[in-house]
Amino acid sequence: MNSDYVKYHKSSRAKKDRAARNRARSLLKKKLGKNAVNGKEVDHKDGNPQNNKPSNLRLISRHRNRVKQ
Repeated sequence: MNSDYVKYHKSSRAKKDRAARNRARSLLKKKLGKNAVNGKEVDHKDGNPQNNKPSNLRLISRHRNRVKQ
């Protein structure tokens, strides 16, 4: 595995962002139901994965989320 990849994913910033994204997904599952979230990705409208305010979260397709980046 690429050492830069491993180094990044072990960084505290990456871990915090991953935890925040998981929290966002959990929040939307509770709000919309598990079936509504399946097959979709949670988008942080402002690009900040730490901002899990409901007004900043939306469900979008994986393709749309990748194109956005």
